[in-house]
Amino acid sequence: MEHVRGAPCHPQTGGKIERWHQTLKNRILLEHYLLPGHLEAQIEAFVEHYNHQRYHESLQNLTPADVYLGRGQTILLERERIKRQTIQQRRLLHQRQAA
Repeated sequence: MEHVRGAPCHPQTGGKIERWHQTLKNRILLEHYLLPGHLEAQIEAFVEHYNHQRYHESLQNLTPADVYLGRGQTILLERERIKRQTIQQRRLLHQRQAA
């Protein structure tokens, strides 16, 4: 993750990072950490999950890593292909049952 500077006095930019901090804080406060290394490991695990595993609705249900690495369009096209194929199979099944 890299530092991104937002426009000053722009509430949406500030709100995004504040929401990210709130999500991180809520995850961190679930446990007690006896050593600083344990806390650092938990933060690192959260960032890994947030960027590589958690789907974001604002990114069309892609992970930030998918979008950043340019895999987003390929994934969306594959999802659309699967959706069309599923609809076609359901129509065939419905037609067979109706006949």
